Amino acid sequence: MVKRRIAKFSQLLLERSAWFVALFQALLIFCSLVVAWLLRFDFSLPDRVLLISAAPILVLTRLAAIRCFNLHHGWWRYAGINEALDIIKAVALGSAAFVLVIRYLLGVTVFPRSIYFIEALLTAALLGGVRLFSRTLVESVRENLTSSKKVIVIGAGFAAELILRELKHPGSGYTPVACVDDDRCKLGVRIHGVPVVGTVDQLPSLVPSYPVDEVLIAVPSATGPQMRRFVGICERTGVRFKTVPSLREIIAGRVSISQLREVDLEDLLGREPVQIDLESVRKQIDGRIVVVTGAAGSIGSELCRQILDYAPHKLVCVDQSETGMFYLRRELSAHKNGAQLVFCVADVRDWERMSRMFAEYKPQLVFHAAAYKHVPIMEWNAHEAVSNNVLALLDLLDVAEQAGCESFVLISSDKAVNPTSVMGATKRVCELILSARPANQMRCVSVRFGNVLGSSGSVIPVLREQLQNNQPLTVTHPDIKRFFMTTREAVALVLQAFAIGNHGDILVLDMGEPVRILDLAKSLIRLSGKSEEDVTIKITGLREGEKLQEELFYASEEVQATACEKIKRVHTISNGWPQLKQQLEELRTVMMVDGAEPLRAKLKQVVPEYDSQNGRPEPVEVSTHAPRAAAQKAGGMD
Repeated sequence: MVKRRIAKFSQLLLERSAWFVALFQALLIFCSLVVAWLLRFDFSLPDRVLLISAAPILVLTRLAAIRCFNLHHGWWRYAGINEALDIIKAVALGSAAFVLVIRYLLGVTVFPRSIYFIEALLTAALLGGVRLFSRTLVESVRENLTSSKKVIVIGAGFAAELILRELKHPGSGYTPVACVDDDRCKLGVRIHGVPVVGTVDQLPSLVPSYPVDEVLIAVPSATGPQMRRFVGICERTGVRFKTVPSLREIIAGRVSISQLREVDLEDLLGREPVQIDLESVRKQIDGRIVVVTGAAGSIGSELCRQILDYAPHKLVCVDQSETGMFYLRRELSAHKNGAQLVFCVADVRDWERMSRMFAEYKPQLVFHAAAYKHVPIMEWNAHEAVSNNVLALLDLLDVAEQAGCESFVLISSDKAVNPTSVMGATKRVCELILSARPANQMRCVSVRFGNVLGSSGSVIPVLREQLQNNQPLTVTHPDIKRFFMTTREAVALVLQAFAIGNHGDILVLDMGEPVRILDLAKSLIRLSGKSEEDVTIKITGLREGEKLQEELFYASEEVQATACEKIKRVHTISNGWPQLKQQLEELRTVMMVDGAEPLRAKLKQVVPEYDSQNGRPEPVEVSTHAPRAAAQKAGGMD
């Protein structure tokens, strides 16, 4: 308590009294001169008249130099490297002025020359030392406050150094006590006074020796597997843990590295961010008129956000959801970046509405994200799937071409590969349309990717909702796997495809290895702070149209590299536009027939790989993983 009061009083005195700061620094300079004199003359004070006469001149010249470099304030608790450099500069300037006055203006040649150097070194040491002492005193007092959380930091690199610097500032709410790092060469090193005490694997055994409230993961470049390892180790410690934003978030400028947050699934599944050729994208969007269909959806809304970063002349957002457009308008209006925004509540199947809209705004670029996507629902609504996903695309392509559109980008899905569902078959038909359709001055590109984390109705939000409501987590099959990507990655791929794609291309993101949904469910349980014994996981059986594992490529497709390492270009085998056009006209005719089977048969003719029977799951025995206590209560079932 006494230490805190002394520190608080000294800081208030330093920060509020300019006269006190000046007198204190003058005293330090005078002491440096006296000590230099003592060192020069073997701890005696000869020529005291000369010493006393020179002291006022030295003090005045040094104080003037100190003011020139803004060192006359008393906010010493924020002193750092820059202030140390300014002290060196001020001392050098003051010494030069002192020599000029003594030797050349006053003509005093008997003043010992060694004093010039000794006094300068002592003055620099004292001016820097009192600042270091002041900062150390304040921080040591802060570290003793019971309100601050004691933390161990995983990582001892550049990011950890920035985090530790931030945490050392008063008011951060954290007191770092140690670091751990996989690089054994860093053991024993101190970063801003915080020691590196062991490796990451040793963290569970180190926590009892360093009682902490939280663990901070300061590795923004960590990949998904690395983050999963860190999380697993943190869970064994039994304390809470947080992480810094990922490298892609920091690069994008959305957050600063010091914004700590909870670890989420994006961290566990994350990959290296797709490297976008920003200039090529900007060159093609800057000053253009852009249309985004399905703009209120997960992909469409992120497309709108990122397109605005490239300063289009006008962005036309199209969606049939009035509520979705309301929220999108409220969000985008705050970040227009000079673009004109237009929000059209419209159905892409309404040919007349689309024709009028395209004639009015004359878009040059179209990003088509409007489509039905939920596999089981579309199995029961096959006509709607074909109407919205296929026939609407055909009409929209004609409308865009007539309006003089230059580029058309289609959002496809990995479910288009060897489809077992109506939704997947319609997406494959869309890919074939854009691949076979003649260019006619409009470049058409398809983009194929996997599941999007957190998109509306996808597995992650469903599992999270079940977890929050203390409901059993439902997984269709213990071995079901899916490719996952973040919304940002998906949109990055779309924009890069737009920049590098040639007419008829299908571009596919290299999404690494597929992830088991069961593993995702278990990760969500752990991240929620619960154990797997506390939560029920139900295996419900595959749904209509669902496959155990999705694919990214057909065996017949030729896969080529592109300028972007993470994006592949595929060329698909097509029977040609005339034959495909005839099949599509027949498909339009079949739409008038009741029942889904004739429609599925026609889709099978257009997409021979479509296997509708494979998408009809046979009845399976539903198994349940129940909490241990509940199982015992139910009669000892395990």
